Amino acid sequence: MMSALSAGERNPAVLAQMARASLRTKINALEEAFTGRFTDHHAFLLAKMLARVDQLNRDIAEVDAKIEELIAPFEQAMERLDDIPGIGRTAASLILSEIGLDMTRFPTAGHLASWARFAPTTKESAGRKKGRSATGHGNPYLARVLGEAAVSAGKTNTFLGERYRRIARRRGKKRAIVAVGRSILTIVWHLLSDPNARFIDLGAAFYDTRIGPERKKRNHVRQLEALGYRVILEPIA
Repeated sequence: MMSALSAGERNPAVLAQMARASLRTKINALEEAFTGRFTDHHAFLLAKMLARVDQLNRDIAEVDAKIEELIAPFEQAMERLDDIPGIGRTAASLILSEIGLDMTRFPTAGHLASWARFAPTTKESAGRKKGRSATGHGNPYLARVLGEAAVSAGKTNTFLGERYRRIARRRGKKRAIVAVGRSILTIVWHLLSDPNARFIDLGAAFYDTRIGPERKKRNHVRQLEALGYRVILEPIA
């Protein structure tokens, strides 16, 4: 529609009929929007804007093609990281670009998390803890992609998703992002350390199946009390 405007079409009805998909339900509103003063000078400026958008789209396409060319040697590693909830192809390529493939530099997953500063730190002086358990200054690009991956994982019906939700309920979303981001980084370390390793999701019900009967009982009682019930437990036998 904007291209037609810049090319000289001024009929609101004709322009509105060029709508596609969901915009087809707004033909009347589009006709009203196209009714007004639009001169050749406006068309000239619009053509320049559209040309700039087209050039930016071509530049983005070229950059994407170059990225695909450069990450081709790491395709297998990317596919394995792509199995982690919250990690897509773009996130996998960003993680690999920041930490590389050689995990011998990090003896354990904890060393990698420490290097990335994606773990709460505690400052202590004279026996008193200080600070707000912030992650400290680390790799900002890696921290950003891990944070986004943690939030995305929190929306899935997986072990990481349930872990995010449990921590967010008790300690807030920021701490959940750090905890799940660290978990994702730990998984990445194991996958890259062992070329034969594959990610296997433990499932969203992992916590429920592993906690003991007493803890499960306390959790159920707490949930009922939160709903306004007074709970009195009596053994069946």
